[in-house]
Amino acid sequence: MRGWIRLVVVRHASAAPPQGVLETVPALRNALAPATGSNAPDRVATGDPAHVPAGRYAQAALTRLGLWDDVSRRLVRADNVRSALLFVERGEAAAGIVYATDAPTARGVQVMARFPRASHPPIRYPAALVNGASAAAHEFLLALSSPAAQALWRAAGFEAAQ
Repeated sequence: MRGWIRLVVVRHASAAPPQGVLETVPALRNALAPATGSNAPDRVATGDPAHVPAGRYAQAALTRLGLWDDVSRRLVRADNVRSALLFVERGEAAAGIVYATDAPTARGVQVMARFPRASHPPIRYPAALVNGASAAAHEFLLALSSPAAQALWRAAGFEAAQ
Protein backbone atom coordinates (compact mmCIF):
# COMPACT_ATOMS: atom_id res chain seq x y z
CA MET A 1 0.00 0.00 0.00
CA ARG A 2 1.23 3.50 -0.83
CA GLY A 3 -0.14 6.97 -0.59
CA TRP A 4 1.26 10.41 -1.11
CA ILE A 5 0.60 13.99 -0.26
CA ARG A 6 0.91 17.27 -2.10
CA LEU A 7 2.65 20.56 -1.44
CA VAL A 8 0.41 23.62 -1.35
CA VAL A 9 0.80 27.37 -0.92
CA VAL A 10 -1.21 28.90 1.92
CA ARG A 11 -1.90 32.52 2.73
CA HIS A 12 -3.63 34.19 5.64
CA ALA A 13 -7.40 33.83 5.57
CA SER A 14 -7.71 37.59 5.07
CA ALA A 15 -6.16 37.27 1.60
CA ALA A 16 -8.55 37.42 -1.33
CA PRO A 17 -9.69 33.85 -1.96
CA PRO A 18 -8.61 32.23 -5.22
CA GLN A 19 -11.13 31.55 -7.98
CA GLY A 20 -10.02 27.95 -7.71
CA VAL A 21 -6.99 26.14 -6.35
CA LEU A 22 -4.82 25.76 -9.44
CA GLU A 23 -1.60 23.88 -10.21
CA THR A 24 -0.11 26.32 -12.72
CA VAL A 25 3.12 28.31 -12.49
CA PRO A 26 1.21 31.62 -12.79
CA ALA A 27 -1.10 30.58 -9.93
CA LEU A 28 1.89 29.61 -7.79
CA ARG A 29 3.74 32.83 -8.65
CA ASN A 30 0.67 34.86 -7.69
CA ALA A 31 0.16 32.92 -4.44
CA LEU A 32 3.81 33.42 -3.50
CA ALA A 33 3.89 37.13 -4.40
CA PRO A 34 4.64 39.59 -1.62
CA ALA A 35 1.58 40.81 0.23
CA THR A 36 0.48 44.35 -0.54
CA GLY A 37 0.36 47.17 1.97
CA SER A 38 2.95 49.18 3.84
CA ASN A 39 3.27 46.80 6.80
CA ALA A 40 2.62 43.60 4.89
CA PRO A 41 5.23 40.86 5.17
CA ASP A 42 6.89 39.66 2.00
CA ARG A 43 8.34 36.49 3.48
CA VAL A 44 7.49 32.90 2.53
CA ALA A 45 7.62 30.29 5.30
CA THR A 46 8.46 26.63 4.85
CA GLY A 47 10.60 24.01 6.50
CA ASP A 48 14.33 24.67 6.40
CA PRO A 49 15.57 22.89 3.26
CA ALA A 50 18.78 21.97 5.08
CA HIS A 51 16.94 20.00 7.78
CA VAL A 52 13.23 19.56 7.07
CA PRO A 53 11.78 17.27 4.39
CA ALA A 54 9.01 19.75 3.50
CA GLY A 55 11.67 22.38 2.87
CA ARG A 56 13.61 20.05 0.60
CA TYR A 57 10.46 19.27 -1.38
CA ALA A 58 9.64 22.99 -1.57
CA GLN A 59 13.14 23.84 -2.82
CA ALA A 60 12.96 21.09 -5.45
CA ALA A 61 9.56 22.28 -6.65
CA LEU A 62 10.49 25.95 -6.74
CA THR A 63 13.74 25.18 -8.55
CA ARG A 64 12.05 23.05 -11.17
CA LEU A 65 9.42 25.75 -11.77
CA GLY A 66 11.99 28.55 -11.97
CA LEU A 67 10.79 30.29 -8.81
CA TRP A 68 13.57 29.43 -6.35
CA ASP A 69 15.76 32.50 -6.94
CA ASP A 70 12.94 34.88 -6.07
CA VAL A 71 11.46 32.93 -3.17
CA SER A 72 14.77 31.88 -1.56
CA ARG A 73 15.64 35.52 -0.80
CA ARG A 74 12.38 35.85 1.16
CA LEU A 75 12.39 32.43 2.82
CA VAL A 76 11.60 31.93 6.50
CA ARG A 77 13.29 28.62 7.31
CA ALA A 78 11.07 27.04 9.93
CA ASP A 79 11.91 24.06 12.14
CA ASN A 80 8.88 22.15 10.85
CA VAL A 81 5.71 22.54 8.80
CA ARG A 82 3.58 23.46 11.81
CA SER A 83 5.93 26.35 12.58
CA ALA A 84 5.73 27.51 8.96
CA LEU A 85 1.94 27.51 9.25
CA LEU A 86 2.15 29.60 12.43
CA PHE A 87 4.19 32.27 10.63
CA VAL A 88 1.34 32.60 8.11
CA GLU A 89 -1.42 32.38 10.74
CA ARG A 90 0.14 35.21 12.75
CA GLY A 91 0.69 37.36 9.65
CA GLU A 92 4.48 37.17 9.96
CA ALA A 93 4.83 35.65 6.49
CA ALA A 94 2.82 36.47 3.38
CA ALA A 95 2.68 32.84 2.31
CA GLY A 96 3.74 29.37 3.33
CA ILE A 97 4.63 26.18 1.50
CA VAL A 98 3.32 23.22 3.45
CA TYR A 99 1.92 19.73 3.04
CA ALA A 100 -1.70 19.59 1.91
CA THR A 101 -2.38 17.38 4.93
CA ASP A 102 -1.23 20.08 7.37
CA ALA A 103 -3.01 23.07 5.82
CA PRO A 104 -6.50 22.16 7.13
CA THR A 105 -5.18 21.91 10.69
CA ALA A 106 -4.28 25.61 10.80
CA ARG A 107 -6.76 28.27 11.75
CA GLY A 108 -6.78 31.39 9.68
CA VAL A 109 -5.08 30.16 6.50
CA GLN A 110 -6.40 29.14 3.13
CA VAL A 111 -4.91 27.08 0.32
CA MET A 112 -4.16 29.31 -2.66
CA ALA A 113 -2.38 26.95 -5.08
CA ARG A 114 -1.07 23.40 -5.40
CA PHE A 115 2.31 22.37 -6.72
CA PRO A 116 2.11 19.96 -9.67
CA ARG A 117 3.12 16.43 -8.68
CA ALA A 118 5.91 16.44 -11.26
CA SER A 119 7.52 19.53 -9.73
CA HIS A 120 9.14 17.66 -6.84
CA PRO A 121 10.03 14.10 -5.80
CA PRO A 122 6.99 12.12 -4.66
CA ILE A 123 6.09 12.62 -1.01
CA ARG A 124 5.23 9.09 -0.05
CA TYR A 125 4.12 7.35 3.08
CA PRO A 126 4.62 3.67 2.34
CA ALA A 127 3.29 0.81 4.42
CA ALA A 128 4.55 -2.74 4.05
CA LEU A 129 4.92 -5.98 5.92
CA VAL A 130 8.28 -7.42 6.90
CA ASN A 131 9.13 -11.11 6.78
CA GLY A 132 7.53 -12.94 9.64
CA ALA A 133 4.91 -10.25 10.26
CA SER A 134 2.17 -11.28 12.65
CA ALA A 135 -1.45 -11.84 11.71
CA ALA A 136 -2.27 -8.60 13.53
CA ALA A 137 0.16 -6.73 11.27
CA HIS A 138 -1.53 -8.24 8.20
CA GLU A 139 -4.93 -7.20 9.54
CA PHE A 140 -3.65 -3.71 10.27
CA LEU A 141 -2.33 -3.28 6.73
CA LEU A 142 -5.63 -4.52 5.32
CA ALA A 143 -7.48 -2.05 7.54
CA LEU A 144 -5.28 0.82 6.30
CA SER A 145 -6.14 0.00 2.71
CA SER A 146 -9.86 -0.67 3.24
CA PRO A 147 -12.42 1.53 1.44
CA ALA A 148 -13.41 3.12 4.76
CA ALA A 149 -9.80 3.95 5.59
CA GLN A 150 -9.19 5.27 2.06
CA ALA A 151 -12.07 7.71 2.55
CA LEU A 152 -10.46 8.90 5.79
CA TRP A 153 -7.06 9.26 4.10
CA ARG A 154 -8.61 11.35 1.30
CA ALA A 155 -10.47 13.52 3.82
CA ALA A 156 -7.14 14.18 5.54
CA GLY A 157 -5.50 15.27 2.26
CA PHE A 158 -3.73 12.07 1.27
CA GLU A 159 -3.99 10.71 -2.25
CA ALA A 160 -3.68 7.14 -3.43
CA ALA A 161 -0.46 6.47 -5.29
CA GLN A 162 -0.84 6.02 -9.01
